[in-house]
Amino acid sequence: MPSSANSRVKAPSHQCAECGAVSVRWVGRCPECQAWGTMQAEGRPVRAGLARATVRAKATPIESVDLVSARTVATGVAELDRVLGGGLVPGAVVLLAGEPGVGKSTLLLEVAHRFAERGQTSSLVVTGEESVAQVRLRAERTGSMHPRLYLAAENDLAAVLTHVDEVGPGLLIVDSVQTVTSTSLEAAAGSVTQIRGVATALIEVAKQRAMACVLVGHVTKDGSIAGPRVLEHLVDVVLHFEGDRHSALRLLRATKNRYGPADEVGCFEMHESGITGLADPSGAFFSHRAAPVAGTCVTVTVEGRRPLLAEVQSLVAGSPNGGSGRRAVTDLDQSRVAMVLAILSRHAQMSLADRDVYTASVGGLRLTEPAADLAIALAVRSAVSGRAIPSTVCAIGELSLSGDVRRVARLDQRLAEAARLGFHTALVPASALPVRADGLRVVGVDALTDALEADERLEQRRGFTSVR
Repeated sequence: MPSSANSRVKAPSHQCAECGAVSVRWVGRCPECQAWGTMQAEGRPVRAGLARATVRAKATPIESVDLVSARTVATGVAELDRVLGGGLVPGAVVLLAGEPGVGKSTLLLEVAHRFAERGQTSSLVVTGEESVAQVRLRAERTGSMHPRLYLAAENDLAAVLTHVDEVGPGLLIVDSVQTVTSTSLEAAAGSVTQIRGVATALIEVAKQRAMACVLVGHVTKDGSIAGPRVLEHLVDVVLHFEGDRHSALRLLRATKNRYGPADEVGCFEMHESGITGLADPSGAFFSHRAAPVAGTCVTVTVEGRRPLLAEVQSLVAGSPNGGSGRRAVTDLDQSRVAMVLAILSRHAQMSLADRDVYTASVGGLRLTEPAADLAIALAVRSAVSGRAIPSTVCAIGELSLSGDVRRVARLDQRLAEAARLGFHTALVPASALPVRADGLRVVGVDALTDALEADERLEQRRGFTSVR
């Protein structure tokens, strides 16, 4: 019987293009991620055993590892550096995804310009979707011209690598990875095999040259990154650029970051001359009025690690059909809005079944966290009663199905942001008291019924627990 070192076994012959799971035979549905039609033949006979290979570098004691190569280099775009954790790490590969027209190319052109302007090395932008003349027109319009910023229009991987060797950039931007193909791979452009092969080659070159690399990725209609899921595992950082074409606001989120926080958010504003970061975006998400109006309430949400004031608006009207009322939700969590309306009907005896209820947030900011529940309830109540909530009052709290107001995370940061922007009173869960908020009256409420009466009883403060 041959020994195990000399025996030949067959490696798993099929691998899932989405999650990387392996199988010894083809199956229609991946047993791990449950995706259909993603198993591809890849296995080859390999020699099993304990063979040795030449190592690239000897193992180093952890105290002797040089940290210089892992330090971030600022890109010059403050909001991007905030999300990345200080900047780009040499050799790091970043995957930036977003819907078409959201401004990915404009943002990265600004990043390439700032990198070339601040650093000692050049930056190279490889575009597979536009010509270099089109990119230059955008650069002139946005003021992103610099002699160390190089452009190339290529779709062939070998040509891209040749440009890298000739220019020797410190930053490589590939727009987009789905448009680059390798002639050594027998697959169509944009296929799973091509995307994975091209990305692997670019990652290897970036690591060898200590060159930061940003790959632009397409997204599917449901918002996920197009291509194999293994692509997100290969790169070091995954960023999502979000925004509505009808709004100038853009949000940059990190969903994976090996070098920094993975829960940070950057805010940008699109305009005719390019894109700029918003260091203090809170004022963009609520209306500035001389007098308060009914149907509005301000809350404080947390995006990443950043507290943002946001305004919730509601309109309640009689249903013209005479039957069940219509529910329309914009930039809010539809399921949570439905839950809040049910809580109002049950615990506040508000009849909403035969009335149309419209709810929305201001400024294009999507509010999905439970901390906005209390503000939604107060806005709906204000719309029904026609009584405006004072413009210096904000509400923060999660509602339970029993009508209780639950505590939320990072309440101190939320209240500090409200006080900084001139708010005088905040309705918060009573269970979170005592809480410190200089210059802000903090009113604790135990249940939704207490909060609904708070706008009438703030002066007397009967039945509330409050601290100054």
